[in-house]
Amino acid sequence: MKLTLDLHAIYNRGAEIEHALQGIIDEAVRKKAPLVEIIPGKGSGQLKKHVLRFLERKDIKALYDRVEKDSRNFGRVFIHFRWK
Repeated sequence: MKLTLDLHAIYNRGAEIEHALQGIIDEAVRKKAPLVEIIPGKGSGQLKKHVLRFLERKDIKALYDRVEKDSRNFGRVFIHFRWK
């Protein structure tokens, strides 16, 4: 099961971005999803930086195993979870 979050619609609303990111992480934990795909889009890269800064927060970083930036598509980030 893979969860997907597309941020194109809320690219310029910081509080909504934070809320959407927190929501998808919470949903992944609740459903024990192994993979979350976040699509910040290509653009200038500012939204992707915002997503990566969010994922570096200590409380969030403790929840996932690793982050992978898609090498073929700059506008995607994968979050991998490892459940026991």
